[in-house]
Amino acid sequence: MAGNCCSSGCASTAARGRYRRILWIALLINLAMFGVEIGAGLRSGSVSLLADSLDFFGDAANYGVSLFVLGLGVTMRARASLAKALTMGLFGIFILVVAIGNFVEGSVPHASTMGVVGVIALLANIAVAAMLYAYREGDSNMRSVWLCSRNDALGNLAVMLAALGVFGTGAGWPDLIVATIMALLSISAAVQITRHALEELRSERIAVSDVERRA
Repeated sequence: MAGNCCSSGCASTAARGRYRRILWIALLINLAMFGVEIGAGLRSGSVSLLADSLDFFGDAANYGVSLFVLGLGVTMRARASLAKALTMGLFGIFILVVAIGNFVEGSVPHASTMGVVGVIALLANIAVAAMLYAYREGDSNMRSVWLCSRNDALGNLAVMLAALGVFGTGAGWPDLIVATIMALLSISAAVQITRHALEELRSERIAVSDVERRA
């Protein structure tokens, strides 16, 4: 009996436990960075930093949802993924609107603040992405978490490039370009997650129908 318990069943339980701990760490890191970046984004007038701060907050919420549905059935996890995809898509649209507004106003952000905070955020996201790397090919819920972390790390690199661009040109357009790219990445990830979740829901419906026909 002990041997059977410590085979696939216990291994699966241990894996879920490790994943749950990683999600808690990722949630706390993202909440902390949300506070840091939203303050820096407002002070510096940077749309890309503001976008990144909202992204940190959205990711913290995503990790919270993932913790809630962890261990539940495929249908519940897929539905949670659809909700997260909707949030990511709306976030992307919001940032596009803000970027257009700043373009019209012609504001110029503080490059030094963008660069320093961008480096801190990049280190935080690399740590989270490294912890979640092993779960990148899981179900739609795990994949959504991985994509969020990947996009964050890419976004931080882009913010640092934007800071260099703003410093070198004295204009705000590099910041707006980066904010637009980050918004499009969020929308693209939302589309991928939606497709994956819908496939899982279809597969689950087919499996349930097969069981009902055999009954």
